Amino acid sequence: MNKLAAATSYQPAEIDVAQTTSYILAVQRPWGEIPWSEGGFTDPWDHVESAMGLAVGGQLQAAQKAYEWLAESQMQDGSWWSQYRDGRRDEGSFKDTNMVTYIAVGVLHQFLCTGDLGFVRRMWPTVEKAMEFAMTMREPHGAFYWAKRPDGSIDQSILLTGCSSIHKSLAAAISLAGLLGLSRPQWGEAMEALARAIKKRPMVFDQSKARFSMDWYYPVLCGVITGAEAQRRLEQGWETYVMKGWGARCVSDRPWVTMAETSELVMALAAMGSYLEAETILRWIQDNKYDDGAYWTGLALPERVIYTQEKTTWTGAAVLLAADMLYELSPACRLFCHQPA
Repeated sequence: MNKLAAATSYQPAEIDVAQTTSYILAVQRPWGEIPWSEGGFTDPWDHVESAMGLAVGGQLQAAQKAYEWLAESQMQDGSWWSQYRDGRRDEGSFKDTNMVTYIAVGVLHQFLCTGDLGFVRRMWPTVEKAMEFAMTMREPHGAFYWAKRPDGSIDQSILLTGCSSIHKSLAAAISLAGLLGLSRPQWGEAMEALARAIKKRPMVFDQSKARFSMDWYYPVLCGVITGAEAQRRLEQGWETYVMKGWGARCVSDRPWVTMAETSELVMALAAMGSYLEAETILRWIQDNKYDDGAYWTGLALPERVIYTQEKTTWTGAAVLLAADMLYELSPACRLFCHQPA
């Protein structure tokens, strides 16, 4: 890939899996909830991300407890609030469609790590209700509206990153159904329509978000865009979104590098089989962490100022998931890969 990271030889990144896993575990609340940081709020998507990080690090019981908390706190309509604090709804929260559906990816990840079909059976009602909530949030072109407000009205924003993640969640939910001998053809139809919208109708999506690097790599990470088209997409945005030697920008017009976005870019590259390039980038950020194993959320350049001061659990989880794809740390290491093993 002539425009991507120059990688000429194998040199593994050095990731202390046990230390970063221990940090996430230390922040997890006794009932399973995993906040952004110590004393911070929790959102369902990053909670699942952190649970997957725990599983990669071998903390399978803690990861299971995280999913059980979601099952216990799910609302009647299948959704969750976008923010919780100490197990209760946080002020100003809403029902984010992408956050609601991501539990399917987490439950499949946990199954791949454990082989526990009983866990899938127990979680299935929760997953099914979450997916059916999302199905009520579709728009005419096949994409999904962003959120439902507390008063029941719908925010009709359509976000490319969120819809790409929903595509992955639909695929995971279909896989879970298959494990249980069930069929949900309406989810498959929704996934195909969503893929068409992402590929063929870019103007359906909120263009003001295009400055965010996630809008660039998420369609690749989540398997909507694959093969030569995925390679072209990453090459075309490389100069815009990547700071060589540092990582992926959060937004194209600011010199802010974030460890989670960089790790997810590593995952996107690994998903399409570009392992050397992925490893090169993971090495750029391998030392950007605190002594307790938490990774910096971001770095402002050229001043090299760490921001924010939060030690975010999901940032560490993203690093662990990236390392898993490269070094096969868990049986779930190929969950995001475009080609089966």
